Amino acid sequence: MNDILLFSLLTLGLLGAIMAIVLYLVAQKFKVIEDPTIDLVEDILPKANCGGCGFPGCRNFAEILVKQANEQQNIDGFNCPVGGNAVMKEVASILGLEVQEQAPMIAVVRCNGSKANSPSKVIYDGPASCAFAHNLFSGEGVCQYGCLGLGDCVDACDFDAIHMNPLTGLPEVNDKCTACNACVKACPRGIIELRRKGPKDRRIFVSCINEEKGGPAKKNCSVACIGCSKCFQVCPFDAITMKNNLAYIDFIACKLCRKCVEVCPTDAILEINFPLRKPKPAVEGKKTSTEKTATVATIKQDTSSESTV
Repeated sequence: MNDILLFSLLTLGLLGAIMAIVLYLVAQKFKVIEDPTIDLVEDILPKANCGGCGFPGCRNFAEILVKQANEQQNIDGFNCPVGGNAVMKEVASILGLEVQEQAPMIAVVRCNGSKANSPSKVIYDGPASCAFAHNLFSGEGVCQYGCLGLGDCVDACDFDAIHMNPLTGLPEVNDKCTACNACVKACPRGIIELRRKGPKDRRIFVSCINEEKGGPAKKNCSVACIGCSKCFQVCPFDAITMKNNLAYIDFIACKLCRKCVEVCPTDAILEINFPLRKPKPAVEGKKTSTEKTATVATIKQDTSSESTV
């Protein structure tokens, strides 16, 4: 009996030793030696792991940057939206490269179909998820392109940069936005877009993505873009394009002249953080629109009085 026990122990010990040797050899064969620079770069990155750089996490982003440097390629096409230009400059100095500064970006909501502008015509009673509701119906305001108002974008944001306004039923982005792109990916309607913050945090954009023709679009939302092309015609910088009954403003070409805002008949174009417009002075000898309206009303009243007599 003792011999059997001893034999079993020796057999198991020998088998364990053989497996340990095999595992050691395999580990040596497939051992990956990492560049210590990766750790240095990762320490500089903000550890947000938000994916805004286009990679799964900060560690993977650091590996890509070091690989670019080892291959003697620039890193101008790479950016950490959370850390911004300051972090990318520090990374570039470690890698012995130069990086071009990028204009700060911010998420904008390209839908102004609030409860007032697009009143509810149906009531949604289901899971509070835009992704779920998107597959079921067009929205309580019956605009198949508009915001569903259930807050998937808010849940996706790790920086407390977007909240639902209970009065309008629309998401609002604040200054905490890092342009990580999470809310853009979370929105099933594609109404959130990253745009340049602009000088003095000013920006102009068409707050509508409705591709229906003017009549149906206006029926469901009073501030919908109706594809009239007036903004396209007055833009002196070729910053506006018309496609599928919808205007779009290129934030790179746009010089913020605001001419498009003035001519939009439905107020579909928003101007953010601009000073209030000064009222145009009345020209002597010309009546204002209010005076003209009053004159027309007086003439109509006099005509009706004469006909009565």
